[in-house]
Amino acid sequence: MKILVTGGAGFIGTHTLIELYRAGHTAVVVDNLSNSCHEALRRTAEIIGVDGIPFYECDICDRIRLELLFCDHQFDACIHFAGKKAVGESVEMPWEYYDNNIGGTLTLVDVMRRHGCRNIIFSSSATVYGEPAEMPITEACPKGVCTNPYGWTKSMIEQILADMQRADPQWNVVLLRYFNPVGAHPSGRIGEDPNGTPNNLMPYITQVAVGKRAELGVFGDDYPTPDGTGVRDYIHVVDLAAGHVSALQAIGRGCGLEVYNLGTGHGYSVLDMVKAFERVNGVHVPYAIKPRRAGDVATCYSDPSKALRELGWQARLGIDDMVRDSWNWQRQNPDGFAAD
Repeated sequence: MKILVTGGAGFIGTHTLIELYRAGHTAVVVDNLSNSCHEALRRTAEIIGVDGIPFYECDICDRIRLELLFCDHQFDACIHFAGKKAVGESVEMPWEYYDNNIGGTLTLVDVMRRHGCRNIIFSSSATVYGEPAEMPITEACPKGVCTNPYGWTKSMIEQILADMQRADPQWNVVLLRYFNPVGAHPSGRIGEDPNGTPNNLMPYITQVAVGKRAELGVFGDDYPTPDGTGVRDYIHVVDLAAGHVSALQAIGRGCGLEVYNLGTGHGYSVLDMVKAFERVNGVHVPYAIKPRRAGDVATCYSDPSKALRELGWQARLGIDDMVRDSWNWQRQNPDGFAAD
């Protein structure tokens, strides 16, 4: 298949490109580089072993540029990663998040249908479950009340795509609800390179370990969990990327509308991750306990059995792989892609 990958220069996008090419697909990347860079794509092409990956620097809100892109290429499907993704920033800038994430998606799918491409895999999130009604979380778990505008954009886009598919059964829509992506490519050439202060646990741990930050802040140690810290389902980004290739099987068979959790099915606490990082890498990570953050839940982990049953996909990399590859990336690239 020929796949349009929006936001393809980002953390999950670049890893997915590798898995797409290895599976025999080709890809065209659209990215406005607001949270990514050319160097990430250059290194991704190097890993794949191609001279370059077709790339258009374009915002998905730009209808004219998207129309021209679709005139140049005939796509079989779109994997849609593009969007603003910082939870804290979304609280401070809700209009910008709704405008960019929802407005951009509406523009994208309108251009897609005008050009006869009605297959889309959407990068969603376990945040749509809110305070989970069951544990582990299955796809049958009702969506909950999101705690921030970022989460609401994911939930609303899911609803938009589902409504479109019900109104026009020619659409095939796969909603992939990610849990907590971590890790990096085992080569250490590409990985997570957040702008400013990291919003996620693992890049914060690695930046402390490499000496860029003094200590890790652990938000809450009084949750009803084994060690009092929040428990999450961390998934290696390489496994997550492979999940998108597996989801193309559902598209290929004319799935209509499907939802899949992408997680390991195992919960690890914040301190589990810190201790695993120290044990595997032999690096000390100082931390300090901070007050709980509003909106955080105590425990959140998936039941990913539907993806195994219907797509043959399951996470294969464990916690040791996650912390090893995260450190390998950060150690080789203390300043991320900026060094190049």
